[in-house]
Amino acid sequence: MGEIVRSAFRPPLWLRNAHLQTLWGPLGRSLPEVARHSERLDLADGDFLLLDWAGPRHGPGHLTVILLHGLSGCSDSHYMRGIQKTLAGAGIRSVAINSRGAKGPNDTALCYHAGETDDVDAVIEHVFHQDPTGHRIAIGVSLGGSRLLNWLIHRDSGRLAGVATVCAPLRLDLCANRLDRGLSRLYRGHLLKALLGYLDNQKRHLDQVNPAEAKRLYRLNMSGIRSFWRYDDQIIAPLYGFRGASHYYAQCNAGPRLQGIRTPTLLMQNRDDPFMTPETLPRREELGPAVTAEISDHGGHVGFVGAENPYWLEQRLLAWVQGFGFSS
Repeated sequence: MGEIVRSAFRPPLWLRNAHLQTLWGPLGRSLPEVARHSERLDLADGDFLLLDWAGPRHGPGHLTVILLHGLSGCSDSHYMRGIQKTLAGAGIRSVAINSRGAKGPNDTALCYHAGETDDVDAVIEHVFHQDPTGHRIAIGVSLGGSRLLNWLIHRDSGRLAGVATVCAPLRLDLCANRLDRGLSRLYRGHLLKALLGYLDNQKRHLDQVNPAEAKRLYRLNMSGIRSFWRYDDQIIAPLYGFRGASHYYAQCNAGPRLQGIRTPTLLMQNRDDPFMTPETLPRREELGPAVTAEISDHGGHVGFVGAENPYWLEQRLLAWVQGFGFSS
């Protein structure tokens, strides 16, 4: 059985509100500058992923941290750039995955979802084969955390020494319900607008490069989508072979399956996340022996803006990575 610990995170008094914590990063922070170089990783199905690398040149046997963004995010999301900048400053190499379509159109109809692990596995294998003697740690934010947990649950190959997740939606059904209530509907509207806009752009792109895949998108019912239940029922389920949103959630909810995780894993969750409810927080009996849930009272969704350090989240993740003691 794993353990649940109280987080050391403390917000400033003026920024205790969950929505202020959530919005400070995307609206109140200048985008962190970090030197990076890009790589295109071709996939077995004819599509590709864009990877953004930061940090020092890699030596044999050294550490690489793999980063995975949240829904509608990309490697340029403020938290991704911030984590990469912090790691690079400590001499640690990292690679930020851009999920299909995150930085522009891709060449198939597929995108990504909370339980998608094929693309995650492709990147992990790519990094492994670059240096089989090296060490690899992965950090997933929000939906990216759910994907990493599903990878650990269903196909852990031993390639990762550790995984950390930040505000992962452990119960997708409960999170979808939460986003239909109160001010959280504003986040829901913003996310759905971005996702549906991506699909429109993707159709136009595939018309030119892959008409057969474009037809898959044209067959989807994109009307009347004003909730994640409808989006997942009308978009994700038919694209990925689920019978509907309920089936997708049941298959990809990581929370009920954490007992099966054996790789050292840190879950960073908080009680006031406006994307979730207290019922989504893990119980100790649900945790595998290698899992630690670090829970705070405040933090919003991927906020964790600290009283003494506004970049508390990045420093916490750096300390966790350094705790493994690997050569960078």
